[in-house]
Formats: sequence, structure tokens, C-alpha cells
Amino acid sequence: MIRNVFRAVVLSLGLFAGPTLAEEPFIVVQSTTSTQNSGLLDHILPWFEAETGIDVRVVAVGTGQAIRNAINGDGDVLLVHSKADEEQFVADGWGVERFDVMYNDFVLVGPKSDPAKVKGGSDIVAALAAVSQAKAPFASRGDDSGTHKAELRHWDAAGVDPAGASGTWYRETGSGMGATLNVASGMDAYALTDRATWESFGNRGNLEVLVEGDPRLFNQYGVILVNPEKHPRVRASAGQRFIDWLIGPDGQAAIEAFQPNGQQLFFPNAKAEG
Repeated sequence: MIRNVFRAVVLSLGLFAGPTLAEEPFIVVQSTTSTQNSGLLDHILPWFEAETGIDVRVVAVGTGQAIRNAINGDGDVLLVHSKADEEQFVADGWGVERFDVMYNDFVLVGPKSDPAKVKGGSDIVAALAAVSQAKAPFASRGDDSGTHKAELRHWDAAGVDPAGASGTWYRETGSGMGATLNVASGMDAYALTDRATWESFGNRGNLEVLVEGDPRLFNQYGVILVNPEKHPRVRASAGQRFIDWLIGPDGQAAIEAFQPNGQQLFFPNAKAEG
């Protein structure tokens, strides 16, 4: 961006006083690894920054950690994908209001050899039950992320407690989606992943999508302003401006336009009522 190039020149030449630069508006967005790893944020944020002059600084972690960071006041806006936890965040007073932003879906990937024999299925619960019965290697994020939370819901629906198999066929990486997919690729293991990260993942090895299309794999993203009444240092005006842009026509169009290799990875679905 021209503005960032200008800033770099100013800094390198030592022009202007420090306080002038410090006054440049910015916000901190606590978000998920999928929005970063997929390239979505790199695509849409320059549109917002060019329009508003507000710099967006992203902390990309799992949803659970992003929510904890926001509760601690370490951010102005929360952009994550675990609706029940987002609604609780607002109900507990940490956030002002939640808005739908976009959605995609989760998929179950696994080795082409498919020891659990689930390829071509569309029932995630039946597939996980088969993985458990076969004691086939499964790589879990194990990090309280939105993906991990979704995975645990499906295990529960299958009547399986994978924690009892921790360290055997069930491996918890404690890492982000990309790192977990790397583990799955190295182990020829099954894994649950959001589709956007999968499509952007280069080290697939023998892995392929085996189960998809179950309505229970729907993956909704939401955005929330951190409550300035809880944390007065929250940049509420700039943060709300970002939210209004993201759920408005320009932000929704920017999301719609993100189609690497001609494939749409996120589908905008903001609603006025939030």
C-alpha cells in the first residue's frame, strides 16, 4: 500500500516527530488462524485500510485463545468461529454485539488408503465412529480452537471420548490448523479442518478430502466489538467502523471477491440484526 510505503520512508529518513506517527489510528483484531492462513485477511484488509486510513493489526490464534485475549482487553475486535462461545462472550458483558459475517464448512481429510473406510460419505458422526472403531490415526488440534470445539461436538455425538485414546491413535497437537495438517500428512492420519485452510495447504502428501457435505459441518464466523465499558482502552470508534465495513456492502463484496484459483472459500452472509 502507498500509505505503508510512505510510512517506511518516513521512518527510514527519520522525518517527523514520533508523536505524529503515533497518532495514526489502528485497531487490534483477535482472529482465528483460518482467516490468516487462507489469505483472506491479506486480501480484504487493504481495502478497509485504503478507505479509512485505519491500520488493522491481527493476532491470529485459535478461537478459544482469541476470546481469552479479548476478555483480557488485548484487542478491540473479535473475529472468530464458535457461535455459542461468541454469544456467551456477549452475554457475559465482554462484547457489545455479535454479527454474522461469513461462513464456509469443515471437511474430514484422511489418507488415500482410508483404513476407516469413510471415503465418499457425508455423515461426520458415522465417519468419526468408524475412525474410532478402526483405531486409525487421527490428528486433533487439541487447542480449544473453533475447529477443535466442533470436532469434540462430533465425537460426543458419535458416543466416543477420544481423550481416553490420547497418545495412541488419537494425537493432540496443541497447534494451529496448518501445523496439525502437517502432522496428519506425516502420520497418514485423519483430521478435521476448515475448507479454506485445506485449500491453501500445500503439504498434503497422501491426504485427501474424504467426508464433506454434512449440514453439521457448517462453519459460521462472527464479529464482535470488545466492550469499552470493561476495557476503557478499547478503540471503540475505530473498531465499530471496521465492523460496520465488514458487515456492510464493501466488506461483504471484498469477502465475495476472495477466490484464490477461482474457488470461493468464504461466503458472506451478514444480516442487519446480528
